[in-house]
Amino acid sequence: MKRITKYTFIILSLLVVKAHAQTELDNYLKLGAENNPGLKAKFSEYNAALEKVPQVGSLPDPTISFGYFITPVETRVGPQQAKFGVMQMFPWFGTLGAKEDVVIQQAKAKYEAFEETKSKLFFDIKSAYYNLYFVQKAIAITRENIAILNTFQQLALIKVETGKSSVVDEMRVEMEKNELENQLTYLLDTKWVLEVNFNKLLNQPVETNITVPDDLWDESLAYSKEILLDSISNQNHMIKQLDFKMASFQKQEIAAHKMGGPKISIGMDYILIGKSDNPMVGNESGKDAILFPKIGITVPLYRKKYKAMINEASLNIEATQFQKEDKQNQLTILFEKGHKEYKDGERRIVLFQKQLKLAQKSLAILLTSYSNNGQNFEEVLRMERKVLKYALELDKAKADKNAAVAFINYLTGK
Repeated sequence: MKRITKYTFIILSLLVVKAHAQTELDNYLKLGAENNPGLKAKFSEYNAALEKVPQVGSLPDPTISFGYFITPVETRVGPQQAKFGVMQMFPWFGTLGAKEDVVIQQAKAKYEAFEETKSKLFFDIKSAYYNLYFVQKAIAITRENIAILNTFQQLALIKVETGKSSVVDEMRVEMEKNELENQLTYLLDTKWVLEVNFNKLLNQPVETNITVPDDLWDESLAYSKEILLDSISNQNHMIKQLDFKMASFQKQEIAAHKMGGPKISIGMDYILIGKSDNPMVGNESGKDAILFPKIGITVPLYRKKYKAMINEASLNIEATQFQKEDKQNQLTILFEKGHKEYKDGERRIVLFQKQLKLAQKSLAILLTSYSNNGQNFEEVLRMERKVLKYALELDKAKADKNAAVAFINYLTGK
């Protein structure tokens, strides 16, 4: 019972650690969404597109006119001195609404471009995080192997002193250590580059410390290939952006038809009348005259430009349909590649877990043999290299599998 309780505690502890690691990554994703300048730029472009709605949905500015009669025109009540006029033009019914529909769809396309940038940013952050995990793990494993080689070196020296081995064994260990120390330096340089890349994705100082887990949690695909492909067709932000782009061209076609209708102008003139010299006018002398209403119609006789606008919208719809089909084909190819990487990661994890266990057992047997008779030291070093290789390959497979899941989630619009 105590053993079961102990195992349960260990399992729960591992789950807590992995949940904490995932929370750290979620915090980084949130930080990236808040700080990344490229994402902010896309959101500003979306807001700018929204500002076009009141621009196209407003009536044209009214025309106000003023005229002064240099030579007054005499009327019964007095001479005309000046004239004020105001005129408002109204486009054909539904034209303004149709134009608003166009820019609304364009704004929605801009929003999907923002969402696409955010999804790509999240994938880049996750991918960089998994790469950092692997490099950090590789550094730890390499340091551990250097320490093990130091132990081997001491063992080889003892065997040399007792006459059971040649000094060449100690020199072989030294050469192995030199190679690992060179590899360690390379890994440390790589880690710095990855940290700079990660911090710049979050738009924070390059020296900011990054918390990476000691063990990577396992990410898996929750749905079948068919469901995922269907999700890509319906939820991918690039596809949705093209859908809204196509909708804007459809609305543009409707707006072009509306713009081909007549425009109506309504206004009035107000004329100032001076005092009359005619004594017979009496009290009506200088009485102003108001002329209302004044109506005008702009007749669109020249139809070529409206037909061209309609044809332009129709051709843009056709072009966008082809673009969508092409993008779906590209996304299908990318998905298949990503799914292959995912399955390959699964297989490699199983393979290198087995290989690592076998290599560790073989190394233990060879070390025991060498401790007893001082023979086959070269085999000991060769097996130690295999242990190092399989440990690194196992962690690389874990990182690659999680990165493949992140990439597929990006394709599905998450």
